[in-house]
Amino acid sequence: MTIYAIGDIQGCYRPFWRLLDLIDFDPAQDQLWLAGDLVNRGPHSLEVLRFVMSLGDAAVTVLGNHDVHLLVSAWLPHKRKRKDTLLPILQAPDAQELLDWLRTRPLFHFNDQFCMLHAGLPPQWDFNMTRRLAAEAEQALSGEDFLAFFECLYCDQPAVWREDLQGVERLRFTVNCLTRLRYCSAEGELDFHCKTAPGQQPAHLIPWYAVPGRKSLDMRIIFGHWSTLGFFSGYNCFGIDTGCLWGGQLTALALSDSPRRMSLDCEPAQDPAEFD
Repeated sequence: MTIYAIGDIQGCYRPFWRLLDLIDFDPAQDQLWLAGDLVNRGPHSLEVLRFVMSLGDAAVTVLGNHDVHLLVSAWLPHKRKRKDTLLPILQAPDAQELLDWLRTRPLFHFNDQFCMLHAGLPPQWDFNMTRRLAAEAEQALSGEDFLAFFECLYCDQPAVWREDLQGVERLRFTVNCLTRLRYCSAEGELDFHCKTAPGQQPAHLIPWYAVPGRKSLDMRIIFGHWSTLGFFSGYNCFGIDTGCLWGGQLTALALSDSPRRMSLDCEPAQDPAEFD
């Protein structure tokens, strides 16, 4: 079996199919690891969601910020944004089945060699803490009281990890890290506003994976979320969001001792300048 990790699809169904042809993906033998953001801004989010769900155990996806936004938008319509492309999902006859399936997807996935999450980790978290906190947040998202959590999810605080964080603040911090993080300070204070490539950020900000003393350095991490970073390999991490939505590439990484990258060029579905 070959495991292929694929970066952010964001409703770009046709490039996704082209990439599966390129890698000769066989769902009877292979497995896809999808790094989150299956949906939104691209033109065919409904088709992506239906197809990935149909793959069953042949596909594992972690939740990205746009996937979480779809869930919140479904139950809290006032949270919807003008530039969302989610209505075909919300109006589909199988919408409830798709949303219930998405709500039970993990925030963190791993095997003996690799870990996958959508965005990043604060420097204070090691593997065991990441696994434990992700499981707590997954329970909040998939459990009976999920709506109360959705109501208070959209907030940037707390911005720094503390061992004594509890309740909604602890859960929100976890979801924000795993689905939204790109940069933080050397002390681990999270930043959710800077989206530029490394080298263009304010001086006090460091890519989350490069913070000195990061306790997850021994974890081999696959992540997406950061299209301006492009393909990245370093610090025991692989960034695989190569900007398909914006006319970049869609990338698959064959996971092995020496991961192998395969990418294809994509037509732009959106202009990044419109989202600055």
